[in-house]
Amino acid sequence: MRTLGRTGVDVSPLAFGGAAIGNLFTEVTEERAHEAVATAWQQGVRYFDTAPHYGLGLSERRLGAALRDHPRSAYTVSTKVGRRLEPSAAGGDDLANGFAVPATLRRVWDFSADGVRRTLEASLERLGLDHVDAVYLHDPDDHAEQAFRDGYPALEKLRSEGVVGAIGAGMNQAEMLTRFVRDTDVDMVLCAGRYTLLDQRALTDLLPAAEERGTSVVVGGAFNSGLLADPRPGATYNYAPVPPGLLDRALRLNSLAERHGTTLRAAALAFCAAHPAVVSVLVGARSAAEVRDCAEQFAAPVPAAFWQEARATGLLPPDAPVPAEEPT
Repeated sequence: MRTLGRTGVDVSPLAFGGAAIGNLFTEVTEERAHEAVATAWQQGVRYFDTAPHYGLGLSERRLGAALRDHPRSAYTVSTKVGRRLEPSAAGGDDLANGFAVPATLRRVWDFSADGVRRTLEASLERLGLDHVDAVYLHDPDDHAEQAFRDGYPALEKLRSEGVVGAIGAGMNQAEMLTRFVRDTDVDMVLCAGRYTLLDQRALTDLLPAAEERGTSVVVGGAFNSGLLADPRPGATYNYAPVPPGLLDRALRLNSLAERHGTTLRAAALAFCAAHPAVVSVLVGARSAAEVRDCAEQFAAPVPAAFWQEARATGLLPPDAPVPAEEPT
């Protein structure tokens, strides 16, 4: 277990991301969702992340139910604020937002102090918990002013009151997260898709700033939403069709991994975990089989020769940290 910043909140090096069990893109049955969480527990995962956004609260309800029989002190849960859920009579489904659930609720962007508290209270009710360990401001990209002026101070107050143990921001970008690290007292940031084998933009400013300030980084999107798990035509990259140039690079990395007796999935996870500022790698899974595979790949050593050749051929920058050398 590693500790988030200077808090007493501990996380496992491999974390379970709850978007998929919120019916991301396709429906997941209650049974499969429960099995995915149960298998993560069996594999040693003790950090579970969710959000109201994931399936309009479905992920939170499923995660809370799946963890109910475990001692509360034995695991860490994080959720997010910034999207408040309200009843909706629009009907239809939520696929336009990426989730295969009925659109009985609607999201309202709200980073106000009152919105933060109300959103967190609703999350606790769905989770069936009296507290969560960590809370992120969720995707404040277009709401920076309110997030910094109102949302962050509200989280800081919740932390000082002991309502939550750790606070931070989670985004699919590195630039604003760097601002959070430099200009606030966040304990951690969740950087999704911007520190991977294909995208190292977090290496420029975010990760050095986090290392300097003692701010923990949780890396999500290690597979860039699919491409690095299964590189093929038609794969998705950051939730959109993969551009041809990136597909070619992913295929080259995949061939390199095979040549060195490893897998692209193992290399993708190992790369994210290797930076000293990173405390946990967050991976979404929708089934027990996917969870087992992630755990196996996360534990698998990647030969030093893979990293050496990746750097020599320009597939990785020379200054990107890689795991401690393993025998070829």
